[in-house]
Amino acid sequence: MPSTAIVQSPSSRCEFGIAWTDITPPVGMYHRMWGAASHDRSTGIHRPLRTTVVVMRPIVGRVANVPGQPATGTLETCPTQTVLVSLDHCLLRAPEMEALLSETCRLTGLSRSELLVTFSHTHSAGYLSRDRADFPGGELIGPYLDSLPAKIAEAFRAAQANSQPATLTYGSTTCEMGCQRDYLDEERGHYVCGFNPDEAEPLPLNVVRVTTDVGQAARLPFTGEPPVLRATIVNYPCHTTTLAWENTLISPDYVGALREVVERETNAPCLFLLAPCGDIGPRDGYVGDTLVADRNGRQVGFAALSVLAGMNPAETDHVYVGPVYSGATLGNWRHQSWDATRRASTSLAKRAALTVQLPYLASLPKLAEAEPLHRELIAAEQAAHAAGRLDEVAILRAKVERQRRLLDRIRPLPQGETYPCPAWAWQWGDAFWIAVEGEPYHFLQSELMRRFPRRPLIAITLGNGTNCSYLPTREAYSKTQLYQPEVALTAPGSLESLTDAIGQQLAEWSS
Repeated sequence: MPSTAIVQSPSSRCEFGIAWTDITPPVGMYHRMWGAASHDRSTGIHRPLRTTVVVMRPIVGRVANVPGQPATGTLETCPTQTVLVSLDHCLLRAPEMEALLSETCRLTGLSRSELLVTFSHTHSAGYLSRDRADFPGGELIGPYLDSLPAKIAEAFRAAQANSQPATLTYGSTTCEMGCQRDYLDEERGHYVCGFNPDEAEPLPLNVVRVTTDVGQAARLPFTGEPPVLRATIVNYPCHTTTLAWENTLISPDYVGALREVVERETNAPCLFLLAPCGDIGPRDGYVGDTLVADRNGRQVGFAALSVLAGMNPAETDHVYVGPVYSGATLGNWRHQSWDATRRASTSLAKRAALTVQLPYLASLPKLAEAEPLHRELIAAEQAAHAAGRLDEVAILRAKVERQRRLLDRIRPLPQGETYPCPAWAWQWGDAFWIAVEGEPYHFLQSELMRRFPRRPLIAITLGNGTNCSYLPTREAYSKTQLYQPEVALTAPGSLESLTDAIGQQLAEWSS
């Protein structure tokens, strides 16, 4: 095997803009995300919440945009853009998600094909369902939801205004803050959703450094202004569930401290993108102590900074230039600026929109069965409360919440035998980006990384909603009483089929 003489810095070049704005809900709004929680209203703010908007557009170079088809063609300019919106919330149910997408498109002039909304997935921001209006603090939900599209539009206009040619440089490491969470409780003979030390492995942490484009004439050493750091993107697969039922504060969970650490060092915005983590959670989680959330966030933030510190200068590759004869014969490596061919390759832009038909679970309950059971559980909870059986009340309260959320999941499902699951794929220069609806297990990311080891992979979950719910691995369905398969809507093998469909698209682009 010949010796490697060039180590490329994985990179993309595109038009890039970013902006964020505060979306912290009012204190006292309905907050109860956890079935085990005894409170309904939030009582304060741990850290503020954000919406961050990123605008990405292809620039001069080979460009293609044929949804679901291999990319072809050469264009000088391309009007197509991807507008990525990240919200510091857990998720939105189907009616609220549809309203948000529609109103955001109306206010911004964007088409649905240009807009992708995702979530940091914090479980401590509040439960944003309009049908909770009759609950304590529920009267604040509607006005708050109504305010979100205008705030997204505000950030979008700011991101558009600061959009300019940029270079995205990719790096990665591992971080042990998160861990596999399908844990076997051997004493009771069933699985629980919690830290599993028996499958503790470091998880991939991907970092994207966004700098101003230094231009075709750039050389090392730089004769003009060096590139300016414009943003950092951190992509990590771990549920934002440090804070749980004991917490009564509005919080972005570990993401808040993560951003603080990175932004303090870089003086530029930090965007967190949640990678596939249906079976991943914090090693230290399900607590009420915000100091634990901050500690978890700092761990991920410092790991991200270590990647930034080790990155090559923007728009350079590491090249072997020959021996230097000294006391020893030394191998001389230098960072060399890109030539025109290398720059053009990093400007390549492709996009595909996919729909993958996933079969429903054969055991999926029907509305006609689920609604009466919900009413029965409510009556049982009320009876236990009247009789003073408080331990029973706590259990029934959680069961009522589970059944209510089951109804939320199955009501919006399309009729038929399969669910049309949306997914998206992009090639930006050397890197692949993907996004999927719902909450897939980490297998989606790990398997695609295995198939495309030479490509940076930025993987995004909860894309434009969560109608398909969890997507566990085939093997996970056999784990007794495990939460994720219990709330899944599609049949075993669905995640593997989705992974194959995305993988086939990426393989076409790689050939």
